[in-house]
Amino acid sequence: MPYMPVKRNIPNAITCGNLLCGCLAIVKCLEGDLLWASYLVGIAAVLDFLDGFAARMLRVTSAIGKDLDSLADMVTFGVVPGLIMFKLICNAAQLKANSGVESAHLLDPASPYYLSYIAFLVPVFSAIRLAKFNNDTRQSESFIGLPTPANGILICSFPLIIEYSHSIFFMNTVYHPMVLIFISCFLSYLLVAEIPLFSLKFKNFKWRGNEIRFIFLIWSCLLLAILHFIGIPVAILSYILFSFSSLLLLRKRNNS
Repeated sequence: MPYMPVKRNIPNAITCGNLLCGCLAIVKCLEGDLLWASYLVGIAAVLDFLDGFAARMLRVTSAIGKDLDSLADMVTFGVVPGLIMFKLICNAAQLKANSGVESAHLLDPASPYYLSYIAFLVPVFSAIRLAKFNNDTRQSESFIGLPTPANGILICSFPLIIEYSHSIFFMNTVYHPMVLIFISCFLSYLLVAEIPLFSLKFKNFKWRGNEIRFIFLIWSCLLLAILHFIGIPVAILSYILFSFSSLLLLRKRNNS
């Protein structure tokens, strides 16, 4: 029927919107506008959720759609967060140098500027994460390792926190070149770590079978309402803790 090709390509069109946002975010990173780059990644995250949901609702999942989704995610949630982290490390090092707290020179091997390229571990390990996901049958219903969208959203929350939250703790502790370098390495590890995490993919909106998803989403909304942009990294950490709690409860039920 003539409407079938259109129906089949609706999820792919949404995925292409995700990719477009990623491309525009790269442009904004190169222009130094990390705020709009972060906003675009946020829009892409919504599209990333909607393309999978649309595919399941329309029952038009395909291998091409899965590969296209991973390619889009690589750009939006791999390359863009790597660029943002690189810029943040350079900006933090320059801020420290300007304030006289410590010296920093771009080509000095002992300088945080020199080490800022470690930020590109994020896209490298994102690529490994996505390749593993596409070929790991254990991840059909859940995840093993931090999903690239969650990792990307966490990193992209940093420019928003710097601009709007005015958190003294964040500026004095997290917004330091060496701390950001450590975060880049740690998040890169989490992407490929053998850590089981629940999926936020809804097959339906019934409470039964989606309890952990609904509880986590309600909790995340509360965090965002109370903590604003600082609630984003807290929500990602909560996601990991919720997953561990869910796994422990499941094992307890199986053993009882």
